[in-house]
Amino acid sequence: MKICGFSIVRNAVKFDYPVLESIQSILPLVDHFIVSVGKSDDNTMELIQTIHSSKITIVESEWDESLKTGGAVLARETDKALALIPPEFDWAFYLQADEVVHENDLPKIEKAARNYLHHREVEGLLFQYLHFYATYDYIGDSRRWYRHEIRIIRNNGNIRSYRDAQGFRTKQNRKLKVKKTEASIYHYGWVRHPRKQKEKLENFYTFWNGPEYKPPTLQPDDFFDFYGDVDAVKKFEGTHPAVMNERIKNQNWSIHFDTSKKNLSFKDKLLYRIEKITGRRPFEYRNYRII
Repeated sequence: MKICGFSIVRNAVKFDYPVLESIQSILPLVDHFIVSVGKSDDNTMELIQTIHSSKITIVESEWDESLKTGGAVLARETDKALALIPPEFDWAFYLQADEVVHENDLPKIEKAARNYLHHREVEGLLFQYLHFYATYDYIGDSRRWYRHEIRIIRNNGNIRSYRDAQGFRTKQNRKLKVKKTEASIYHYGWVRHPRKQKEKLENFYTFWNGPEYKPPTLQPDDFFDFYGDVDAVKKFEGTHPAVMNERIKNQNWSIHFDTSKKNLSFKDKLLYRIEKITGRRPFEYRNYRII
């Protein structure tokens, strides 16, 4: 069995993405890793080159600014990286630049990939998600955060990134048939200094509003309390991936939430309660078919 990891990244230094930690988190599992680096306004290429591993292939890519609306450029770049994976690899393991895997989950992932290797009807493997919010101490606890997504796909040439690259479908636009893993993706896309998070979001919104979108200018003396507008979070009680330890130790901001307060509509409160009691999420969007 052979697994190839792949990822896309641009402006990782400027917007403080944990891309080194992301890549390093699955290097022990994969046989090869392809990193597609978009031409950046910072030293992202040099940052990726600091990973000294014979497993890594780095390519440079030019992002098509005309495809920003709806996040289409993210899917395009993901597909370009996926297409670089040689056919001898059985599985393709996709990680976004702010997603990290815990070392304790690597044996679970390897077991699932091996168990379903010859079950050709299984087109992908599904992961649980932990969405960290504001700091490394809190995770999102409402319906706005997706609970599962596909991160390992069969390398059969018939799978493509879907919409804004959150998930995958076949080239015929059919949902993938998947099996659940017992592993989690640690998503840190909403954890950075509030000022840096505002800058990142201003840039990221252009991927949905089109290349002509002009975000407001951040004043040097502003402290953007973006994280104050939260619907529901809870305290994280587990451990972080070891590759994140240094980054967590260097956190230089502090935010505290009253986790007992839930800023939810009546409908969302009802659905939230049902989910907590039953473990099921009514009307959950699923871009996959569990078999």
